[in-house]
Amino acid sequence: MFLVDSHCHLDQLDLTMHEGKLSNALANAKTQGVGHMLCVCITLQDFPKVLEIAKTYPHVSASVGLHPNEEVTEAEPTTEELVLLAQDEKIVAIGETGLDYYRSTGDLGWQHERFRQHIRAAKKVKKALIIHSREARADTLRILKEEEASVIGGVMHCFTEDWEMAKAAMDLGFYISFSGIVTFSNAKEIQTVAKQIPLDRILIETDSPYLAPQPYRGKPNEPAYVRKVAEYIAQLRGIDVVELAAQTTNNFFNCFKQARR
Repeated sequence: MFLVDSHCHLDQLDLTMHEGKLSNALANAKTQGVGHMLCVCITLQDFPKVLEIAKTYPHVSASVGLHPNEEVTEAEPTTEELVLLAQDEKIVAIGETGLDYYRSTGDLGWQHERFRQHIRAAKKVKKALIIHSREARADTLRILKEEEASVIGGVMHCFTEDWEMAKAAMDLGFYISFSGIVTFSNAKEIQTVAKQIPLDRILIETDSPYLAPQPYRGKPNEPAYVRKVAEYIAQLRGIDVVELAAQTTNNFFNCFKQARR
C-alpha cells in the first residue's frame, strides 16, 4: 500500500520518540505505507529549512507560503517574491494560504491582500494552491472566484466545513483533504462530507505535528498516522483501504502535477 501525507510540517515535528532524528520519523512512516509527503511552509523565515528537508529526501516535496495568521516583522511578501521562491523543482505548491477568522480579528483587509498575492503567484508559476479556511467560508470562496483561482486549482486542506462548501470548492477545481479531525467522534458533519465526496477528489493528510487522529488524539502527530485517516475514511465509505490509498495517491500526484517517484 502506498499512501501520501498531502500536508505535514516536517520542520516542526516532535522528534522525542525518534531519538531527535527526522530520518527516524520518516522511516516509521514508511513502515505504515507512507511513500510520499508534502512538507508545507507557514512562514518565510522557515522556508529555507522546509526546502532543505525536501532536497534531502527524494520522497518529500515542499511548498512556499505565509499562513494567514502569521505576523510579519517586515513587509508582506509580494507576488514577485513568492514567484522567485517557488522556482525550485521541489516546490510543488503555493501556501498554505487563505483566511482564518477564528484566530485573527478586527480589520482583516491585510489577510485578504496576502491571500490574493499568493493566488496570483500560484497562477504565474503554475503550481497548485494549498488553502486554509477557518470561519471564513464566504470570503474564501469570493476571493478564489475574483482572482480566478480555478485556473490553477489546488486543495482545501484540513477540511472542516459542510457539503455546500466542499461542492463550491470542487466546482472551482479544488480537491478536499481530510485530516485526523475526521476520526473524532464529534466530527459528524465532516464525516458526512467524507462519505459523499467523489472518490477522485479526496486527499488525506496529518497536518502533523497537529491534530493527531484517534487513537492518538492529544498526542504529537506524525506522517505515519495518515494511515489511520485512510483506514477511517475507507471504513466510512465501505471500501478497502488499499483502494482508498491508491485513489488518494493518484489524486495527490494529479493535483500537484508531479510524477510519482
